[in-house]
Amino acid sequence: MADQLLFNPRTYDPAHFDPETRRLLRATVDWFEERGKRQLIEDYRTRAWLGDFLAFAAKENLFATFLTPSSAAPEGAPDKRWDTARIAALNEILGFYGLDYWYAWQVTILGLGPVWQSENTAARDRAAELLAQGEVFAFGLSEKTHGADIYSTDMLLTPDGDGGGFRATGSKYYIGNGNAAGLVSVFGRRTDVEGPDGYVFFAADSRHPNYHLVKNVVDSSKFVSEFRLEGYPVTAEDVLHTGRAAFDAALNTVNVGKFNLCTASIGICEHAMYEAVTHAHNRVLYGRPVTAFPHVRRELTDAYVRLVGMKLFSDRAVDYFRSAGPDDRRYLLFNPMTKMKVTTEGEKVIDLMWDVIAAKGFEKDNYFGQAAVEIRGLPKLEGTVHVNLALILKFMRSHLLDPADYPSVPTRLDAADDDFLFRQGPARGLGSVRFHDWRPAFDAYAHLPNVARLREQADALCEFVATAGPDAEQSRDLDLVLSIGQLFALVVHGELVLEQAALTGLDEDVLDELFAVLVRDFSGHAVELHGKDSATEEQQEWALSSVRRPVVDPARTERVWQRVEALSGAYEMAP
Repeated sequence: MADQLLFNPRTYDPAHFDPETRRLLRATVDWFEERGKRQLIEDYRTRAWLGDFLAFAAKENLFATFLTPSSAAPEGAPDKRWDTARIAALNEILGFYGLDYWYAWQVTILGLGPVWQSENTAARDRAAELLAQGEVFAFGLSEKTHGADIYSTDMLLTPDGDGGGFRATGSKYYIGNGNAAGLVSVFGRRTDVEGPDGYVFFAADSRHPNYHLVKNVVDSSKFVSEFRLEGYPVTAEDVLHTGRAAFDAALNTVNVGKFNLCTASIGICEHAMYEAVTHAHNRVLYGRPVTAFPHVRRELTDAYVRLVGMKLFSDRAVDYFRSAGPDDRRYLLFNPMTKMKVTTEGEKVIDLMWDVIAAKGFEKDNYFGQAAVEIRGLPKLEGTVHVNLALILKFMRSHLLDPADYPSVPTRLDAADDDFLFRQGPARGLGSVRFHDWRPAFDAYAHLPNVARLREQADALCEFVATAGPDAEQSRDLDLVLSIGQLFALVVHGELVLEQAALTGLDEDVLDELFAVLVRDFSGHAVELHGKDSATEEQQEWALSSVRRPVVDPARTERVWQRVEALSGAYEMAP
């Protein structure tokens, strides 16, 4: 029987979606399965461009259906909408088969962000038409010298006569799809206006003669381009945003795009897990299956429950993302959590499995080899782990100590357009964001010993923040405060996992085993805080006092192991 918690192409039926969404998701799975594992791996090995996949997506109107908001859709296209739930589902599928496929889709999402936030009707219509034609998009923000420091952009727009247009000159770096994008959203600044008022977001065409593709900066099927504009003509119809609105569009686009990394990492881990468990369970050493060894069982069980936690958190975060509005911006915490916490959990899952299968993970005929490489990229895209952890910290005191009343957020699988994502408004005011009380989610599972134990640690963290948190001088020591951020992230992670567990009726053995892992993680980060150079004596004492041992239950662990063991042979991609 297939594990209902993990994606399995053999049994996948997204019946919770509308008929057209179900058809497109299932058609995507079928396209990959018919292509076969051998071709998939060969394309990855030879760095082949994704032309066949993009042709399939164009034929099925996949990108056009999923990435055209209702407000930009033509008459007679009721299935076109920006629906984060089904976007997340496709992220998982594409990650499952290969991050290269997901990357072309992901940077298309980023490229569309400034367009769908724009009031430029001509540009919006052009983008909708390009999507209908099967084109991909690109997001021209990062630069070789400045990275994503958009304050320092060297993409310069010089006024071009009296017609209100410009000539753009400058380079961009790390720009996915820069080789083929029908529209590239490019961030720059005017030469005749100082400060934030001079920022401009404009649309460029990668096929224009003044657009010069320099190279692919990575050795991959992903085309992560460097390109240069030389006197590129920018007309009024090309301008998407000006001034502070251009700056906000950049940050709000990243808010939309970074959410996709969590579900891509989940797909990678799921495929790798089927391979790893099947290999380990069928390999005999010293007359015993590899999975008979206690350390192997522990590593694979930990990997499994961590992966389940990734899925639970991400699924629940979708609900907050879709329910966001001007008066409910809780997504601004849960979004960097998906980016930072879920993707780093993905690395841990792969590492645990790789410790088990060892040399098998290097073999060229397996998916696992690329999974082990590609899982590393996701924590480093759309802002590093450190950047997102620092963002999470801005919400710590409000979240832990100052809850507000909110109506409960339901599961959001409805066929609705998530239009607020394109009218998020100014990228500031984080200090005013409030959160519901995190404690009831823990209270609902207080009977599970490891949930109760993490609750003890979370309560201790509240006391720490209130009485022993970093002072103004310590707060400048990012090495110290980021370790505190890791502790806070575990509380938020646990909160949404518990909310989703309650909504889905998750097996309590799996939940308690997962929280045993989280208790160990909290204790590990507390010990790390104890050793920080600038930690005060009071902080050191608190750190050690918050260390807890998980509650061990061999019968529970054995029941969870049986779920892991059942993954052996549950799925293998067609050759």
